[in-house]
Amino acid sequence: MLLEQGDFAQATSSRSTKLVHGGLRYLKQGNFSLVRESLLERNRLLANAPGLVRPLDFIVPLERWYDRPFLGTGLKLYDWLARGRQPHVSHHLSVNETLQRIPNIRAAALRGGVLYSDAQFDDARLAITLAATAAAQGAVVLNYTPVESLLREGGRVVGVEARDTETGATFAVHARAVINATGIFTDALRQQEDPAAPRIMAYSQGSHVVLPREFFPGDAAMLVPKPSDGRVLFLVPWLGRVILGTTDTPVPAAEMEPRALATEVDFLLEHAAHYLERQPAPGDIRSVYAGIRPLVSGAPGANTAKLSRDHTVLVGKGGLVTITGGKWTTYRRMAEDAVTRAAQVGGLDPKACVTADLKLAATEPAGADETPLHPDLTLTRTAVLRAVRQESARRLDDVLSRRSRSLLLDARATLAVAPAVADLMATELGWDAARREREVVGFLTLARSYLPPGSQ
Repeated sequence: MLLEQGDFAQATSSRSTKLVHGGLRYLKQGNFSLVRESLLERNRLLANAPGLVRPLDFIVPLERWYDRPFLGTGLKLYDWLARGRQPHVSHHLSVNETLQRIPNIRAAALRGGVLYSDAQFDDARLAITLAATAAAQGAVVLNYTPVESLLREGGRVVGVEARDTETGATFAVHARAVINATGIFTDALRQQEDPAAPRIMAYSQGSHVVLPREFFPGDAAMLVPKPSDGRVLFLVPWLGRVILGTTDTPVPAAEMEPRALATEVDFLLEHAAHYLERQPAPGDIRSVYAGIRPLVSGAPGANTAKLSRDHTVLVGKGGLVTITGGKWTTYRRMAEDAVTRAAQVGGLDPKACVTADLKLAATEPAGADETPLHPDLTLTRTAVLRAVRQESARRLDDVLSRRSRSLLLDARATLAVAPAVADLMATELGWDAARREREVVGFLTLARSYLPPGSQ
């Protein structure tokens, strides 16, 4: 059974850079094992979810001739760690070839580029598909069902008490093992099990700017290798827009709905302006979104950009199994490790993991031939109804943020279409006028936070 406190993928899991990748910067850190594992899992996702994950070429622009051999060598190592399963083998591009693939790149200082391959996906759509796949395999998956407390017998955790937020009813779930897979909220449940348990999480905010495609009209993504915060930046074509991100800003606490800082938006636009001939301004931004990474902490005050993206499995004093850290690309391996440990804690017979080759539940386009509800969005009436009837959408935000990606793609257009979508959902779910009004007002408040800072 899966109990989700909010909607599926509501927090960090729907706010990524939409990349399934090995992580080039981890090569520089010497974390070859994480890169190798990530590339293996990337290839599994390409095979198991071809409708959700697709290969994507990336280009690293070169401004200095001596960057070419350094990057070329690193990318050959990347190819080798992928065990010969790269969609395209990395290779150098001339200036003209780079300009053809990235038409808006500044040509003045360009010395060519290096091309390599990874993949991209729709993170929220994959999470919802995983929930559907689990249900098809016999699991019970419930959103909007937070865990209120842990059940104990003789000091051991033997289940949870959960609450249905729609009815307010609470119920007990008994289990041989309980897994804490709560991401940025990991420490709260660990300390419910053991108030003396040390905090292990560090929080890093990653913000993204979404721009019209005319600023990045090519078919490849671009990696900016040396921004001032120590990360790498990406310009990624996605669902008819381009995503510019991400930042690495330490934050003090976990939040379900973090907001991008004005300084982060400025940082992203400044770095984009260095590389693009036509430069985006704040008024060009369609949406701004932020997520908080669940990082396993090193020393207090550690640089979050340098903290490992490896995952960690822990077992508490009462037997609570915690899985935390990691990244989207390695989610399947994280789940395998957590379930294996939980089976040991619960005294269950060992079984071979079947997910390495498990095809994910197919998703079908909804209403693709219909007129969209707004000219700047692809959302249709059929897509809204399908989200409610088949994909567990219970709130307006579920449809506009995650079943469709409307809010991330165009915040202003989504503000305009929200009342019409609420009308459709009210009919399907039996909302009265007061509930519909609460949904609209609450969503409009949330959606304004996706507008560029200063324009809310």
